[in-house]
Amino acid sequence: MTRGDDWLHDPRPVRRARLFSDAAIEPDHWPANIPAVAQFLEVAGAEGWEFAPGVTFLVGENGSGKSTLIEGIAEAYGLPAEGGSSNGGGQTRRTESPLGEWLRLERSPRAARFGFFLRAETMHGYYSWRDDLGGAAPSLHTMSHGESFNALLDETLDHPHYVAGLACLDEPEAALSFSSTLRWVASLDRMRSRGTQVICATHSPVLSALPGATILELGEWGIRESAWEDLEIVRLHRGFLESPGRYLRHLLG
Repeated sequence: MTRGDDWLHDPRPVRRARLFSDAAIEPDHWPANIPAVAQFLEVAGAEGWEFAPGVTFLVGENGSGKSTLIEGIAEAYGLPAEGGSSNGGGQTRRTESPLGEWLRLERSPRAARFGFFLRAETMHGYYSWRDDLGGAAPSLHTMSHGESFNALLDETLDHPHYVAGLACLDEPEAALSFSSTLRWVASLDRMRSRGTQVICATHSPVLSALPGATILELGEWGIRESAWEDLEIVRLHRGFLESPGRYLRHLLG
């Protein structure tokens, strides 16, 4: 098979991100002044930032740029900035960075075009948009936060007839119990087996333990690939569970 044939049969909905030549980036201003975003933009402007197939986790502290990158990728793919599918979603007022406007995504020709963006703090608007369409599905507004996320998982992301595409997930664990988080781990594994490409920002050491996933750790150093056992969130959670009193004595004086 020739290199050209490899490209034609590449299953990834998103192969790499490049910058538009006229992208109005100001390096000293947000979001380009976040180290991880700055590194992403530098690579995207050179050879292009390549995305792995399967599941990629973005892990890092608050403010490290995880959500900014997820939002930008989702917007560049054509997904609603506040969450929703390729078919649409709710919208209030724009608060997102211009990152999505700077990016040009290279898609594989035969990969599915459908995508979904789950953005934990703004899914209320998508639920209302879905209700306004009508249909037989129960309103997600009538469910708890976690139940609604699990319903989205069953009805859309991990549905047996889901057409594989791109799933951008921004901290889905915010709504999930421990048992529901384990359920999502199993679903992510099924999704990638069907060819879905997942990019997920998370603080969860449970979600990010998915075997075979690519883990990118974001911080003051920028972006680096990491093994699960080397992640700061794993070390901190493990230390707290082994000796919560040690942390609490320090926090509570």
